[in-house]
Amino acid sequence: MTLTEQILTVVTLVVATASTRFVPFLIFRGKKTPGYIQYLSQVLPAAVFGMLVVYCLRNVDVMAAPFGVPEAIGVLVTALLHVWKRQMMISILGGTLTYMLIVQNIL
Repeated sequence: MTLTEQILTVVTLVVATASTRFVPFLIFRGKKTPGYIQYLSQVLPAAVFGMLVVYCLRNVDVMAAPFGVPEAIGVLVTALLHVWKRQMMISILGGTLTYMLIVQNIL
């Protein structure tokens, strides 16, 4: 990519990201948020987390060493952290860090 193409790519990404953040506020300015939007704001975080779990575990081979043990420990740490702190970011980071330390043979 040339420098011009790189700049245009970054500008396009910034505009697209900013517009997805600001357009809902422009659409619902001064209005009550519709019920289906409120419903989505309640269920989408859990749905995204569920898709993340499926995506992360899709290629685990429980029939070959290490039999999914690092993944199972990572999931367990993630679940325990979430039950303890109720902070999704802490849960994800803690489980990921634990898994990475295990597979790098640090733990």
